[in-house]
Amino acid sequence: MIKKLARSVREYKWLSILTLFLMIGEVVMECLIPRMSADLLNQIKSDNIVLGDVIKSGVLLALMALLSLTCGGLAGFTSAKASSGFAKNLRHDIFSKIQNFSFANIDKFSSSSLVTRLTTDISSVQMAYMMLIRIAVRSPLMLIFSITMAYTMGGALATSFVVVVPVLGFGLFLIGKKAMPAFRRVFKKYDRLNESIEENVRAMRVVKGFSREDYEREKFSSAAEDICRDFTKAERIIAFNQPLMQLCLYFNMAFVLIIGSKIIISTKAAAIDVGQLSAMLTYGMQILISLMMLSMIYVMLTMSIEAAKRISEVLSEEPTIVNPENAIDTVADGSVEFKNVSFKYSENARLNSLSDVNIKINSGMTVGIIGGTGSSKTTLVQLISRLYDVTEGEVLVGGRNVREYDLTALRNAVAFVLQKNLIFSGTIAENLRWGNESATDEELREACRLAQAEEFIMTFKEGYNTHIEQGGTNVSGGQKQRLCIARALLKKPKILILDDSTSAVDTRTDALIRAGFKKYIPETTKIIIAQRVSSVSDADLILVMDNGRISASGTHEQLLESSEIYREVYEQQTNGGGDNE
Repeated sequence: MIKKLARSVREYKWLSILTLFLMIGEVVMECLIPRMSADLLNQIKSDNIVLGDVIKSGVLLALMALLSLTCGGLAGFTSAKASSGFAKNLRHDIFSKIQNFSFANIDKFSSSSLVTRLTTDISSVQMAYMMLIRIAVRSPLMLIFSITMAYTMGGALATSFVVVVPVLGFGLFLIGKKAMPAFRRVFKKYDRLNESIEENVRAMRVVKGFSREDYEREKFSSAAEDICRDFTKAERIIAFNQPLMQLCLYFNMAFVLIIGSKIIISTKAAAIDVGQLSAMLTYGMQILISLMMLSMIYVMLTMSIEAAKRISEVLSEEPTIVNPENAIDTVADGSVEFKNVSFKYSENARLNSLSDVNIKINSGMTVGIIGGTGSSKTTLVQLISRLYDVTEGEVLVGGRNVREYDLTALRNAVAFVLQKNLIFSGTIAENLRWGNESATDEELREACRLAQAEEFIMTFKEGYNTHIEQGGTNVSGGQKQRLCIARALLKKPKILILDDSTSAVDTRTDALIRAGFKKYIPETTKIIIAQRVSSVSDADLILVMDNGRISASGTHEQLLESSEIYREVYEQQTNGGGDNE
């Protein structure tokens, strides 16, 4: 895990190493300063005081303090830059990794969990990295150097640390151990909180339509309160750090002052002097503060280890769909064939989503797919562009198995218009050029004419330069669908898949769109998933799906005679007026 995360340090490695050396310089100076202060104090109270020596010692002490301050200040700058850069690289690496994930990989983590890992978890790891290259170096060195200097100057008087250090160390360890389970629980609860936020924001219209604001507010408050409760419990335990440290600190001060004063008086400063006593108090403070900082590091690192594990899971995840060796980079035509295809979303799933599917679609055909909710219509077409890989059998595009193609080449040959249309923030022209970033203005207009979108675009004051809000909130559902169809057409695909993507337009507009397809892209294979029979009635081939299987196939007339499911849907829609809405 550490090796995997360390790869993201990259160009900030030297800043991190420089921070370590700066911290060593600061610690050395801070440990020498009490020694110099003790010597200066002894010179001042000496009977043979020499002013020149006092001035020299004072100047040297000031220089050491200035050097310590400089090292500490520079270390703060370099550690901040190194940790921020590390976090930047880590975000880039995770985001790049996610871009290569298949749908199966994304389903494994969930989108809300990935967002938490990219934000909260990386912030936690960033803070831990800063502490590692700065405080985690400073505190142990300060502890070792201070104990060494204390024994050098105080001798037997330093035995107080033999009692204080183990007591404080053991106490801090227990506090950290008790607090950790609560911190670990918090990260999983963050996923659920983010999921609640994401779901609520996306479904805001539904929430308001059903006046469920109070319910959603209560649900969110409950999740937030749960996180608050765990954090409060952990922080309540961590709060014992301060009184424990103060107890050890004051015990050490009292011991050093009482015993040290007694030794000075009884030996007339022969065994230990006032300057040494002063240094002992300073070293005692440094030792205990170092232990306190180590306990904070322990808590922070334990918290961040959970975050680091979650980040490492994403970095370690291998895409389930990858480019093959010697991949084919050209799709010959838009022909599609399913051979004995079965598919399930998870290896642990007991039932297949698709079973024994056999279809042959010639290039340029228009194919309609009809079926009830949950009949796996969308699952079927997702296998064409290899968004998922088949569990059994094979899918052929252009006469070759889709596993043989370069993924980019395959997906550029297949244009997908999803059931849930997504428009990005930006102008209409910018959204359309997602299909072809080098498309000319005339190509944009032609695609929009085919998709029956130009008419409403020109009603906007700024036409194709009209700004679309995030999620396309300033256009209607039907307008979004037509823009998405135009965007797909700009790819000039060999296969065009419309996944119920004309459901929000009227039947007349739907018919005009299909007529445009026949006239302007006759060589493109059109696969139309629809709920309305009228949307597929003129297709060359219609597939009727039921429970993940192809129940029947044929033309409109053939299916009216041979398929009970198709005939029932047709009669319900025509007799019930479903096609005339």
